[in-house]
Amino acid sequence: MRILLVEDDVSLGETILAWLRLDQYAVDWVRRGDSAETALMTHAYDCVLLDRGLPGMSGDRTLERLRARGSAVPVLMITAFNTLAERVEGLDIGADGYLIKPFDLDELSARIRAAVRRKCTNVSSMLQHGSITLDAIARRVRLDQAAVDLTPREYNVLYALMQRKDQITTRAQIEESLYGWGDEIESNAVEVYIHSLRRKLGAATIVTIRGLGYRLNPFDA
Repeated sequence: MRILLVEDDVSLGETILAWLRLDQYAVDWVRRGDSAETALMTHAYDCVLLDRGLPGMSGDRTLERLRARGSAVPVLMITAFNTLAERVEGLDIGADGYLIKPFDLDELSARIRAAVRRKCTNVSSMLQHGSITLDAIARRVRLDQAAVDLTPREYNVLYALMQRKDQITTRAQIEESLYGWGDEIESNAVEVYIHSLRRKLGAATIVTIRGLGYRLNPFDA
């Protein structure tokens, strides 16, 4: 899963970034509202953590413009504004929830999971390819109804492939599901995770399309 963190407080931003990376999220961190808008127009995110008081463009305006473009990405507002009127205002312009500063990091993780869960229930939380079933809410994978134990990054690679199961998924698209800006990208990481998934799900499950990327084996569908 890829998360956009929009927070101009350096200390808080560093804390949130480190916490989310422990959960194996790919995280992009920007400190201005206008930078957030650029990121949102050029990348796909599973959740956005958005401060209301930002330089460049306010969090409120950033959210208004995001919703005006028709995006339904879950947005959690991070704010010190704590009056009822202020919370209602944020929800009315399209926020999915609130985190009032200071907040507990365990609550942050729970709010992200809840926001993504709501998004999944509005679309489809279950992805199926042949005998493989992926539950995007529970983050669980089954093969012939038997649970498959995947690491968080193995899961993210499989999720990227199953979202595009009728298409080729490029190496860059897989790396985007694994790494945030500034993360050191291991040169052979994608190959390692693909090899591990083949070992756990079947050698023929994932097909290498030389020079282009990977796809799930269409003959297994």
